[in-house]
Amino acid sequence: MIRIDTLWLCTQPQDMRCGADRLLNIVVNTTGSAREHHGYLFANLRATRIKLLVYDGFGVWCATRRLHTGRFVWLERSPGPAPAAATLQLTAQQFEALAVGLPWQRLGQMSVISLS
Repeated sequence: MIRIDTLWLCTQPQDMRCGADRLLNIVVNTTGSAREHHGYLFANLRATRIKLLVYDGFGVWCATRRLHTGRFVWLERSPGPAPAAATLQLTAQQFEALAVGLPWQRLGQMSVISLS
């Protein structure tokens, strides 16, 4: 397994024809550097495809996942300007939920059942 200590969600949609080199360039230009054992997650505009870019200290790994139906739950769009941050940090639990199409932003709310 490839070790990933920190996972970053890149908030701006990307062209999924981009390869590892182009995505690495986006990471370096956005965050200033690509760090060892950090993963960078990208999605296309329709959120039907994601790419994960990981720098392991020796090279770059790039993995792709495509949905044939439905969409990944990416960012909940709210009216108004786009988020100021270009990246968001995800926990392992949030990534696992995102990768299977669950609403990862609401994991905390979903862990409790209560009377309203």
